[in-house]
Amino acid sequence: MALSNLPERNPFFTGREVVLAQLQEALADRGRAALSGLGGIGKTQTAVEYAHRHVEEYLYSFLVTAHSREGLLSGYVTIAGLLKLPEAHAQDQTLVVAAVQRWLSSHEGWLLILDNADTPDIVKLFLPPEPTGHVILTSRAHVFDTIEIVKPVELNEMSPADALTFLLKRTGREYKGGPESNAASELGAELGFLPLALEQAGAYIIRNKSLFQDYLKSFCNRRLELLNKHGPVVGGYRESVRTTWSMNFRQLEKESEAAADLLRLSAFMSPDSIPLEFLAAGAPELGNLLSAALADVQEDPVVLDETLAPLTNFSLIRRQIEIRSYSVHRLVQAVVRAEMDPETQRLWAERAVRATNRAFPEVQLSVWALCHRLLPQARACAELINQWGFEFPEAARLLNAAGVYLCDRRLYSDAEALYQRALAIREKALGQEHPDVAESLNSLALLYDNQGQYAKAAFIYERALPIWEKVIGPEHPDLAKKLDYLAVVYEDHGLWARAEPIYQRALAIREKALGLEHPAVASSLHHLAWLYYAHARYAKAEPLYQRALTIFEKALDQEHYEQATCIKDLAGLYHVQGRYAKAEPLYQRAQRILEKVLSPENAEVGQNLNSLATLYYAQGQYAKAEPLYQRALAILEKALGPERPDVAISLNNLASLYYAQGQYAKAELLYQRALAIHEKAVGAEHPNVATCLENYAILLRNMGRPEEAAPLEARARAIRAKST
Repeated sequence: MALSNLPERNPFFTGREVVLAQLQEALADRGRAALSGLGGIGKTQTAVEYAHRHVEEYLYSFLVTAHSREGLLSGYVTIAGLLKLPEAHAQDQTLVVAAVQRWLSSHEGWLLILDNADTPDIVKLFLPPEPTGHVILTSRAHVFDTIEIVKPVELNEMSPADALTFLLKRTGREYKGGPESNAASELGAELGFLPLALEQAGAYIIRNKSLFQDYLKSFCNRRLELLNKHGPVVGGYRESVRTTWSMNFRQLEKESEAAADLLRLSAFMSPDSIPLEFLAAGAPELGNLLSAALADVQEDPVVLDETLAPLTNFSLIRRQIEIRSYSVHRLVQAVVRAEMDPETQRLWAERAVRATNRAFPEVQLSVWALCHRLLPQARACAELINQWGFEFPEAARLLNAAGVYLCDRRLYSDAEALYQRALAIREKALGQEHPDVAESLNSLALLYDNQGQYAKAAFIYERALPIWEKVIGPEHPDLAKKLDYLAVVYEDHGLWARAEPIYQRALAIREKALGLEHPAVASSLHHLAWLYYAHARYAKAEPLYQRALTIFEKALDQEHYEQATCIKDLAGLYHVQGRYAKAEPLYQRAQRILEKVLSPENAEVGQNLNSLATLYYAQGQYAKAEPLYQRALAILEKALGPERPDVAISLNNLASLYYAQGQYAKAELLYQRALAIHEKAVGAEHPNVATCLENYAILLRNMGRPEEAAPLEARARAIRAKST
């Protein structure tokens, strides 16, 4: 008959199949395994479940509480008693331990679970020197090399499906779909899929006969207060979530006050994938202890690892070494915050905002990857700024910088909210005429310009311009850049007569302040030339383009993006004039530079290919045009997505080529797809839709299908009439 002191099997145990298989593999390979994870993650339950599943493989199964030397001594005395060893009642407990170790070294078919073995160095003293059975450690620790376990089995949160299954099983309910089952799923997510929290919630719900929907609503309001209403009942948990982790925090503070401060900071961050760059850059804002601990991090990067190590040892964070980040459980954050008084919460919330601001770079293409990593932290800080009413300039700077990145990524509604809040803070903290206020106005105006809200954009630029003139002076070259912004908006709004004198003023400022051959002067010439080109004033545009290119070529050490766009625009000018021989080499040169300074897969590369293909198409060189159109389409679909207007234009161009070659079936499919994209992207009454309808109708008539062409033509006429 098998001998065991294992607790009863948890009837509600759910999931963990992969982890159980990993345990079996590790035990078969080395005879010992460590199950590592956060307190409340279900380590003990999983180890006990493994023992019960494999009960027929073991003649003896023991569980010893191994959180301390005293616990191990007591557990070994219990084992000695179960085995009826002669030393079981010896007053000297070391004799009992030695007797149990000898027994474990001389018998087979046993499983020993050392539960809560958080100090592997102490556990090592109790392991038999040559064990012949299997040993499982459950532990918050992650490093077990002193007991020859190199790779522990990591136990993380339950999967969403397993968490739902557990809640239903624990409360004796069935999945029926609808609001109640959806609420159970949402509750699992709110509890961070933590088994201990799920058990506490399940125990409360079954005792009070509550609906999942009602518990979820109350939890979202009261959170830990509600969770603490009922402790765990099944699963062998000794304490509630809050009590378990509160004890961990006190132990952490004794080991490292800097690590404890780092946990306090982490309680206010976005919990997933907190970048290590954030800590390195933000260190000066994190209080005396943490700032001192991380002072040398730039020259000595492992300082950061040493500061994080105590948190890892207590499983309070999870390191993601490959992507240089760490994560913290949402309920850990909640418990840490709950341990603070409001004044301390405000202090750490402010430190989080200030540190994130210091880490968030000035936005440009070269730092997009870092901005992407820091964006969740910036969003979390935006919530803190609103929650605590922070109105210091650094908070506004963070909001504005994050907004710039979101605007660059075309997430306009998210960017607008951040811009508006940043502007309000700056106006209150710095006054209406501070340059930071003008910066916020510029950001907001650019966002509206990008969305085609030109009247709004122009109004805001006009408000910002007097601030810049007062702050930097009416002849400063930086003012020319602000003038360019306003002129672009007027131009986009069709007010080219208002744009022209502003471009001219910007050019005059730059020529006077910087000299006639400065690259910024070339930029002004380029802007003014584009205005003339766009309004068919080719004779005025051409010499400006040529002068701009001469300056770029002379002033720049290497080929530059704006130089490429200037070349491309001059090629376009020659193209529309039918001067194809002059346009072709310029398109080709622009293509080479764009591929070099951007990438071969960039959207602007695709757009330039489209222009070059159209040049060949206009000359009847279809064999040259087709592969360029095809490549341009592939690039634009990949870079922008399959439903963007630029993709529709590319489809329309390729369709026209197939039509010209008599490949009507191919052309029809592309026209249909282009039409659908245009209708969805720009609206059913946009002039681009009319162009697509007209082209498609011509194709249908040539295919002998006039009855299908007629309604398309009528619709195109209606759009044209309305737009004029």
